[in-house]
Amino acid sequence: MASDKERALFEVGIKLGALYHQHVGMPINLDMLDELERAIEKSVSLQPYVRSVKVSIDREMVQKRLNEFGYCELEGRMLDAEVEVQYKSAKVVGQIKYDEVRDYPMMFVEC
Repeated sequence: MASDKERALFEVGIKLGALYHQHVGMPINLDMLDELERAIEKSVSLQPYVRSVKVSIDREMVQKRLNEFGYCELEGRMLDAEVEVQYKSAKVVGQIKYDEVRDYPMMFVEC
């Protein structure tokens, strides 16, 4: 049987993966980013054991990638997210942050 901490780590990993894969690729523009950030936060916060969610989308990256039609696709590198999960006695925080050196959106966990 998994410990409380192991279950909390599993849960935060599931939440981060869902957040990332459900939204990357969607069409976006600068006018909708505030609403999209709040919608993602609300959606993830509905899931079991979530205590808090914070999402921000890099507006400079969006601006640089806008096409002739005034939109682009949300990329993982544009996301900065933090999800806090509490499972019984264990609290963990997971993050998605763009790593410029690796040129890749990385996921991290703090226990």
